[in-house]
Amino acid sequence: MALDELATAIGNSLGVSLQSQPTSRVHGGSINECYRWESNSGALFVKLAPARGSAMFEAEAAGLEELRRAQAVRVPQVMSVGTGAGKAWLALEWIQSGAASSATDAALGERLARQHHATQPAFGWSRDNTIGSTPQPNEWDRNWVTFFRDRRLRYQLDLAGNNGYGRRLQKRGEALLDRMSEFFSTYQPAPSLLHGDLWGGNRVADERGDPVIFDPAVYYGDREADLAMTRLFGGFGPAFYSAYESAWALAAGATTRTELYNLYHVLNHLNLFGDGYLTQAVSMIDGLLAEVGH
Repeated sequence: MALDELATAIGNSLGVSLQSQPTSRVHGGSINECYRWESNSGALFVKLAPARGSAMFEAEAAGLEELRRAQAVRVPQVMSVGTGAGKAWLALEWIQSGAASSATDAALGERLARQHHATQPAFGWSRDNTIGSTPQPNEWDRNWVTFFRDRRLRYQLDLAGNNGYGRRLQKRGEALLDRMSEFFSTYQPAPSLLHGDLWGGNRVADERGDPVIFDPAVYYGDREADLAMTRLFGGFGPAFYSAYESAWALAAGATTRTELYNLYHVLNHLNLFGDGYLTQAVSMIDGLLAEVGH
């Protein structure tokens, strides 16, 4: 890949001049290449993927704009998205990270609750996107149970079956899908604006210690799904949960639904990274079935 050609293409899209080579490689997960790239207007955060990844970056850019319009938690400003020199790119403002504290966590909790007050009449989003590199279908549905059952869990279970993870996972998974409505017998969530992939690696504190979130998988769904994922891999302190609860308390049954929502991400990890997640996925399904007496 000729990075100097890419620098010219990105610079032309922005009307600025980029250095011919990025300043440094930035840790950005296992899917895309990420760089700090200097321009005559300041630094940029640039994500690169093969040109076929342009739709993924366009959806991510749209998701960041959706979150920005909520005027709740800070997200990086989208500067440019495009293709050139055989690559797709997403250029964002460079946000210098600072020291996180309990005050950062508290601010994130309060502002996330504010973000979740942004709603739509139905569940889903105006476009499909990705969760990691896995396609995430978002066709609108006014029924949350059918949306989460079919566009989240069933989609991942079908993908797992195609990847060779059958037998017990598929049999128990189908049994869980059949009982989905029982987790919502007394609870009807509103379609809240979700980050969609809110684990500790997708949040940071800026120079002032204020929270920033990025790498979203945006859709409108049950706000508990965002809260659930914060617990899957850790990284969110007690001040975060306390501030969120003070702003908008969770309903009864949220603890059980946490496991249901996190099953989606564990199945996605199974499909992305292999059978190291198979035992965990089956165990989560068995535990959820036990909750409904299966």
